[in-house]
Amino acid sequence: MIALGERIKQLRLRGGRTQEALAAELGVTAQAVSRWEKGICYPDMELVPSIANYFGVSIDELFGYDGDRSARIDSLYESICAMNRLNNGRDESMDECISLAREALIEFPGNEKLTLALASALFNAGYVRRGEFHLEDAEGYGVYDVERHRKYPEWKEAVKLYEKILPELHEGDLRLKAVSELSQLYKDLGEQEKALRLAESAPGIAASKPFLRIKAFDGREAVAASGEALIETVMNSSELIRSIVLDDHGIPPAESAKLLQNAVDMLGLVFTDGNYGRLNGFIACIHMLRSYYQWLTGDWNGAFASLDSALAHAKLLDSLPEKAEGYFTSPLLRHVRSDARRNGEPFAPELPSLWPWWDVKEYDKVRSGLEADPRWTEWVKRTAER
Repeated sequence: MIALGERIKQLRLRGGRTQEALAAELGVTAQAVSRWEKGICYPDMELVPSIANYFGVSIDELFGYDGDRSARIDSLYESICAMNRLNNGRDESMDECISLAREALIEFPGNEKLTLALASALFNAGYVRRGEFHLEDAEGYGVYDVERHRKYPEWKEAVKLYEKILPELHEGDLRLKAVSELSQLYKDLGEQEKALRLAESAPGIAASKPFLRIKAFDGREAVAASGEALIETVMNSSELIRSIVLDDHGIPPAESAKLLQNAVDMLGLVFTDGNYGRLNGFIACIHMLRSYYQWLTGDWNGAFASLDSALAHAKLLDSLPEKAEGYFTSPLLRHVRSDARRNGEPFAPELPSLWPWWDVKEYDKVRSGLEADPRWTEWVKRTAER
């Protein structure tokens, strides 16, 4: 927590000022100043420059901050992002995450990096607190329930924050993150024209970071950069197959199941030795979705075979060490560093509650059918085994 209230009290007493005097200068109540000093709450971000000016100190001095400013901002940003990642599909600590981001912006008002961290936390909060909802258009294609989504206060605030900082963000990972998340919000909120303008302003695939990195090296480093680009390309291609299958309800269930297997097989063409690292989590989710389409076709044995495959990949993910440093072992990727480490709580025990991971049209019908089969109970039991 930021010790801003204690610092305000120190500066006030050092200058022989009363809480009433500070309150009158800022246009707030003396009770508000008292609450700040006791650490019950914090002043609004807009008041921070005025408080610093009142005491004749810089904003950094107001916070009693003597270290490197950039290092402090980076540390706060990483802390917020790490907490945000913990809320993966479920609200574990969104209030704390958003509060930390707001406190960081009190310490560094208007900072683009911390503003992005807050926007990203609000972006995630809309999903885990309220959900993303879909409807069908006249042709049977899935569309977003924009009227419902437009009521989400988290997403309303997030859009304003993204739009505020985008002009200040130069090309790089931060801008890419902001553009990607804002584009999705525009889609959720029915702002397709705004999303299209963002897309038109972006470079083509050949000019993207992974491919440009190849041109920055030669020798072994160029091979490594090519491998990194290959991983990103095949991963996004598999994700596109998944997306089309879910969105195009005109594809028969049996064909959908085959296409999802193709998405997994595509990854296997690159990770030829089966060492997928953290991608095991994505593959597990694809298999769970595949089980849904197999059940719709009456291929009940196939559905449970896919659930077994999902469990196997989830356990591979859970078996990764907490810390790892090395290279992939597939021939195509042997020069690519692998961040193959476990992240967060075990995934396998969560599979039954997360099935089929993505929203599907006939969820209730298939879920009830699966749960009525004795094999479901056995599968759930095995997900909890270490």
